[in-house]
Amino acid sequence: MRMLALAVLPLTIAGLMTTAGAAGMASGASATLASGDGAPRGTAMVRQEKGGLKVHVTAEGLAAGVHGIHIHAVGRCEGPDFKTAGAHWNPTGHEHGRDNPKGAHQGDLPNITIGADGKGKVDFTVKDATLASLMDADGAAVVIHASPDDYKTDPSGNSGGRIACGVLTKG
Repeated sequence: MRMLALAVLPLTIAGLMTTAGAAGMASGASATLASGDGAPRGTAMVRQEKGGLKVHVTAEGLAAGVHGIHIHAVGRCEGPDFKTAGAHWNPTGHEHGRDNPKGAHQGDLPNITIGADGKGKVDFTVKDATLASLMDADGAAVVIHASPDDYKTDPSGNSGGRIACGVLTKG
């Protein structure tokens, strides 16, 4: 009888580790970014933290310079223009722009600066946002735009065309 109990113990611990790992994975989402022709353009990771969503985006293969980057309301990235990603994610009903006196919506992220090597990254916290709100029935996407966001013009900050997109998936 003791041997049976010892044999079950490792399975129980392994089951708990799997459950804990799955719970940890449920607190985030990630996306692989691609251009309109399907070429890889980076990754996006979103993680629930106290006080909001931590967003980390890395980009590659893009033109050097400053580009707008936003979370879009629909988890669809059909090229070449990615219009299927819909408007910016805006569960609070605010206008666009970090410099807008009426307040920014939650899909507004800081611009990403791409170096001469075609690479860049940005880290940002979307305050008071939740993964549950972001990952609603139609999902969400991360989109990089051709031009910088001016942080004030509603609805998109004059950030130009959509040049890379990735659908966020839980896990």
